[in-house]
Amino acid sequence: MGGEESKPVYRPPSPVYRPPSPVYRPPSPEFVTVLADKQVKEGEDVTLRCETNTEKVNVTWEKKGQKLCCVEGKHRTVKSDTTIYLEIKKADLGDEGNYTVTIKNSSGSASCSAMVIVEINEWRTVQWKPDPMISALKAFKISNPDVRELRFLLHGPVGAGKSSIVNTIKTIFEGHQFINCLTATDVTGESFTTKFEKYNVGNVPFTFYDVMGLEKDQLKGVHTDDIINAFKGHVPSNYEFKPHDPIDKDNKHYILNPTLNDKIHCLVSVIPADKISRMDDEVIQKMRNIRAEASKLGIPQVVFMTRVDKACTITERDLTKLYKSKKIKEKMTECSNKLGVTMNCIFPVKNYHEETKPNEQLNCLMLEAFTQIVHSADDFLKRNSNQQKTVE
Repeated sequence: MGGEESKPVYRPPSPVYRPPSPVYRPPSPEFVTVLADKQVKEGEDVTLRCETNTEKVNVTWEKKGQKLCCVEGKHRTVKSDTTIYLEIKKADLGDEGNYTVTIKNSSGSASCSAMVIVEINEWRTVQWKPDPMISALKAFKISNPDVRELRFLLHGPVGAGKSSIVNTIKTIFEGHQFINCLTATDVTGESFTTKFEKYNVGNVPFTFYDVMGLEKDQLKGVHTDDIINAFKGHVPSNYEFKPHDPIDKDNKHYILNPTLNDKIHCLVSVIPADKISRMDDEVIQKMRNIRAEASKLGIPQVVFMTRVDKACTITERDLTKLYKSKKIKEKMTECSNKLGVTMNCIFPVKNYHEETKPNEQLNCLMLEAFTQIVHSADDFLKRNSNQQKTVE
């Protein structure tokens, strides 16, 4: 037999290498334009808008750090191509806050935020012309001819702006920047005032007395007994306070039988608007105790709420919007609750701080508050004068 021919062995063709198809990844999301802060009047519509670099994103909205719960007829979120909207209908006080939009896809995420501020209807008016107020105060005559000057005592926590109030009022009346009254700074947190310092105001019969700031530590800051003795008229000018040793009858500087000229005619509590919520309870209680003693003597009391520009964006931009600000009204209410002072005795003000030139709006706010304490102090004198005549 002849040999059989060998059959070729089948060998499949070698596979052709094909690289895997690339997985599509959208571009990392970025904002082409970001949200802008909005300031609207109560009842107006507001729209927050931004643009992204890609349509391929998921969008979420937050308000004050919490997922925005959209209410039908109130909120509308829109994504049109690369533009994103949030519409808020008929904005009210509850719509005020910080809004954040986050865009996200498989390549990453990005966020941007904006503040919505809602102006409320103006609830207190201010005379925005300083000259008539300055003229009226310069022409003011004290009702009791035996009293040489109206005396105001400033007190409050360290850094509240007591000394800055003196500087501001003297700047208004003396026509140039006054900075001789040293002020505590946010950096040091320490009071520069160590004495019962007296400051006259121009050629008008008004005098301010400044004291050390109140602190929670009993061995720091001014002692409450010193403030009480000061408004009773027992403390002489330039007396140096000793927090651990308040003045009493055994002290050689103690004024034993003060006259109406020695006493304080109006007590001014100074509270920083942006720090009310963080004020120590012990300091608040000290202020309440001081107010209670002043009330027993019938001494009028008001609050100057400083640093309003630090507490409210509306006010920082435009002081004339002060009484259209929800934030300022909230701060005044908080101040009223903490100190037990009625709202009509609280005056939001701004001190000269960074400014080097006169600011008419700032002056008007301070003059409104100053005019109030002048009339309150003079009313106190009238009451005391009538009591003296009755006794005689």
